Amino acid sequence: MEAEKIKESIKRAAQDLFRKFGYHKTSVNEIAKKAKIAKATIYKYFDSKEAVLHVLLMDYIQTSVSELVHSNSGEDEEAHLNSLIMKTCRLSYTVCNEFIGWDFIRESTNSQEFLKNLSNELEELLVSAFSQLGGIRKQENYQQRLRFLIKCSKSIVFSFAFTSVSDSDVRKNFVSFQKEILPYLVKAAMTI
Repeated sequence: MEAEKIKESIKRAAQDLFRKFGYHKTSVNEIAKKAKIAKATIYKYFDSKEAVLHVLLMDYIQTSVSELVHSNSGEDEEAHLNSLIMKTCRLSYTVCNEFIGWDFIRESTNSQEFLKNLSNELEELLVSAFSQLGGIRKQENYQQRLRFLIKCSKSIVFSFAFTSVSDSDVRKNFVSFQKEILPYLVKAAMTI
């Protein structure tokens, strides 16, 4: 039980520091200091700072996916898919904004690869979670529609996230995506 408390302490300290300073500007030494443990103790539970980030993000994403899956149960399929993609994009934005930091994302090839892998995991979690539900989400081609929307959306969202100059540019692009692009993607998905 003591090991689990230490691991949770590391995760809480890292989460606080990542949110405050961003992933790139937070060191393992700072995480250890905030968690009131030795630096070597972190490596007993996690292989790297990136591994700590990955665990934090997966915890956050799994909780968020659960909320996404169980929301919007009364909407028609088109409204549901539109809402789901926007919530998924907001989830991605939150992960980038609160845990990693936009400057690091734009400047680091490693962070971009990490985010692409993470978005693939998010896609699999969403599709898997929705495949277990009934209603419109149980239709034969629902998974195909959902995958199409997620893949298109994530390509678009990541392209403007990586090329935007400021956080306000990122937000403007999200609004533009929601109003000008997403309705057409959903309509295309409906024809699959």
